[in-house]
Amino acid sequence: MISEPPEESDELDPRQRERLDQIASDLREVLSRLDDVQFDVLREASARRRGRPAIDKTLSQARRSIEKAIHLIGD
Repeated sequence: MISEPPEESDELDPRQRERLDQIASDLREVLSRLDDVQFDVLREASARRRGRPAIDKTLSQARRSIEKAIHLIGD
């Protein structure tokens, strides 16, 4: 009987996992900094009694992209 070769595993070795965990951590820090900027933009617009600034939409899109990246590579 011919046995088939073992399937390649998608598991990462501990060093690769550690590197990806660090990147996810770095992205969480970027996300926090982005939140700070976004809140400042909204606070300033509110103080000037203006509507939602166009940059807020862009910042929201960036935030969602970073959250997705964290989900994909993080824990």
